[in-house]
Amino acid sequence: MSTADRDTTPFRPYAPGTQPPNDAPSYRSTGKRHPGAALVALPHTVTERQGPRFDPRRFPPLLDLSTACGGKALGERIIVSGRVTDEDGRAVARTMIEIWQANASGRYDHPGDQHDAPLDPAFHGAGRVFTDDEGWYQFTTIKPGSYPWRNHHNAWRPNHIHYSYFGPGFATRLITQMYFPGDPLLELDPIFLSIPDRTARERLIARFDLETTAPEWALGYRFDVVLRGRGATPMEG
Repeated sequence: MSTADRDTTPFRPYAPGTQPPNDAPSYRSTGKRHPGAALVALPHTVTERQGPRFDPRRFPPLLDLSTACGGKALGERIIVSGRVTDEDGRAVARTMIEIWQANASGRYDHPGDQHDAPLDPAFHGAGRVFTDDEGWYQFTTIKPGSYPWRNHHNAWRPNHIHYSYFGPGFATRLITQMYFPGDPLLELDPIFLSIPDRTARERLIARFDLETTAPEWALGYRFDVVLRGRGATPMEG
């Protein structure tokens, strides 16, 4: 199939309830930042659709978040792998993925995070990977901790990793979160629960993967992502 054929593939609309709404009352900050008026369509220019080009020669991959400054990060080391595809199962090849997360104590290495939990000098919580020709990616990190976030009384975020997917330009960027299986906080989390369709929100939960697991070194998790169509992975608005 040529590039022209791929670019003209009809868009299959998302099924109702499979993507988070702009305004989710239980997720209180959406009330302040969601659009208050009808959106205005602005035509994209060639620059917005096709630039800048994210090339590993200019944006070197950072595949191991579990070490920094000559030290090994505290916490449970894990390996995350997966495949990025479109709605027809075709690989999204050579696309850049940015990753960011809290450390094992549930704190981000960022001045804005004042959570009373220790920082880890050997963990900065940011990485970058590129999918291969078949859409596969993999990175090593530390399992993030949960943390309080003041959305409501005694509110805690589940363990999660943020993902940012870049297509050919900034206008095609998509953002989501990966959660871990068996986390008891998922059924209490307004962000996770803002996706009405249970099957859709469960697409955000990685699964334990023995094939990815490195013997005597790190457990492995598999997180596949579908970027559009009726079976798309939920993305942040």
